[in-house]
Amino acid sequence: MSERGARSSADINPAHLTALHAGTAASRTLTEALAIDHTVLLRNAIPHADDELLRVVAGAQALGILKRMMTIGAALAERTDAIDIEQLAHHPSDTVRGWGCFQIAARQAPDPVSLLEQLRGFADDEHFAVREWVWMAARPALVADLATSIDALTGWTADPSANMRRFASEALRPRGVWASHIAALKEHPSQGEPILEPLRSDPSRYVQDSVANWINDAAKTRPDWALGLCARWRAESSTPETVLITGRALRSIT
Repeated sequence: MSERGARSSADINPAHLTALHAGTAASRTLTEALAIDHTVLLRNAIPHADDELLRVVAGAQALGILKRMMTIGAALAERTDAIDIEQLAHHPSDTVRGWGCFQIAARQAPDPVSLLEQLRGFADDEHFAVREWVWMAARPALVADLATSIDALTGWTADPSANMRRFASEALRPRGVWASHIAALKEHPSQGEPILEPLRSDPSRYVQDSVANWINDAAKTRPDWALGLCARWRAESSTPETVLITGRALRSIT
């Protein structure tokens, strides 16, 4: 099996799939993550899971992956005393850590600042999938209080970790992948500028791509805003990073 992981279900090594189900290995591609039977993984990761939890997870297996993760997280949140959040947060399986993201989001009152603080470790997780699950888990609460969320995320743009800075941009993309659109930011994307401005010359390609995608999302409804922002950035910042970001940001309209 390639170290890069399987790109199709037929390419998944059976021994690796067994390890994924045992919760002892991490997925290396989205294909591998989608091949996991969450009921099998739950039995191995949480041996004391009750019958009702197993029933919920079995039913969730037929759902789309985001809805599945949300459903499992909500079910786990109802059992906080029995299912230790720390156990999930430090589990070897990236899928189990993903459950932890949604568990915290489901049990936490919709206070963006408090929620973000609890999710910090997941936002800086070593695994790419966990870093995606965490912003998807946080997004509903963040959208419910955009002003507070934007203010809090602006502080994350100065974090030394590129993962944290990327979360700040990715979490509120107007048309986030696999996530509901944010109408307020599609129509009034200038609200997101406090997050975007500090990242316009970010040295990390991981962050650059997210910023460019944020602007490209907004450009589909507000091309005037996207063109104006990128023109100003190019006039004020001639760094290669800004040139790359603005070029990708306008790919849908230029």
